[in-house]
Amino acid sequence: MSIVLAFIAGVAVIAGWWLSRQGLGDKPWLETGAVTAVPSPGGLPVGKMGLGVFLGVVGVLFALTGSAVVMRMGFADWFELRLPRVVWASTALLMLSSVALHIAQRAARSGDERLLRLTVAVGGLTAAGFLAGQLAAWSALAQSGQTLASNPGVSFFYLIAGLHGLHIIGGLVALGRVGLRLRERAVPDQTTRSVTLCAIYWHALLVVWVAMLTLLMGWASDVVSLCRAILT
Repeated sequence: MSIVLAFIAGVAVIAGWWLSRQGLGDKPWLETGAVTAVPSPGGLPVGKMGLGVFLGVVGVLFALTGSAVVMRMGFADWFELRLPRVVWASTALLMLSSVALHIAQRAARSGDERLLRLTVAVGGLTAAGFLAGQLAAWSALAQSGQTLASNPGVSFFYLIAGLHGLHIIGGLVALGRVGLRLRERAVPDQTTRSVTLCAIYWHALLVVWVAMLTLLMGWASDVVSLCRAILT
């Protein structure tokens, strides 16, 4: 439970820091003198703020799910979860997708259109491969007799993978729109903002997925023990 509470606290701290960076603490009604700058309603701060709030909600959702996993592990019918190898292959694809979008973000800022197109395409394809790997994992689990009713750990895997997959699909829709803008040679600033938001979203989904796998596989307690040993 302490691990989950720490995760929720971390999400709250990150969300608070993010919102503070968007100027929410400013008091324009107290300002005097001429207005020198007017923020654009469609600018990056608004987009980042919206994404930050959304990711905060997503983080709390998965944190509550992780809390349920931790509590359920205390029952006698909890068995060690054995996931098919395709899960680890798909996780590697998600990592590659996140790296590709990080490179795409840098390419957009530097104006390297060729690299931007390539990395956006790689990010989308590897994310789609991640989804295909998740479906293959579901099929492998079902064929091995590990259904929703057979093992509570497997049931949680189905739930977490399904929720995470829906968020990946939403990200692919946004990334597809970025790809269309690249074909239409959209305004560079708009493309940079869109790629930046997609990259942030992908990094967050990667962190959530790795965190959920760590809980499901029972590695969280080992990580905590290792951190305590290092600190002491």
